[in-house]
Amino acid sequence: MEIIISNSSGVPIYEQIKEQIKVKIVSNELKAGELLPSIRSLAKDLRCSVITTKNAYEELVKDGYVINVPQKGFYVAEINKDVVREELLNKIETLLDEAVNIAKLNNIDKKTILEMMEILYEEEK
Repeated sequence: MEIIISNSSGVPIYEQIKEQIKVKIVSNELKAGELLPSIRSLAKDLRCSVITTKNAYEELVKDGYVINVPQKGFYVAEINKDVVREELLNKIETLLDEAVNIAKLNNIDKKTILEMMEILYEEEK
């Protein structure tokens, strides 16, 4: 499983791991019932602490994306795509609300913000 870690991003490593696994689950790259790499194996592959990968997996379990089967490992959970989509839309709405408030406080017009969004949305990552 390919996960790319950035030590300079400012985002904790466990959070980077968690988010990338979530994306793989939501995009169906990882399918329900699929066994994930062991905590130790993933830590070795990513060259990070076992505690870091353990924290990422625990967060995924808490969020309902992964289930832990004792003595067997971590498996991709059956998720409700509609619930996940709603969660993502809420997160986007919160971020956009913050951006709009900053723009209004600084007299940046709607047209400029929409142009910025268009550029960012079309930009390849």
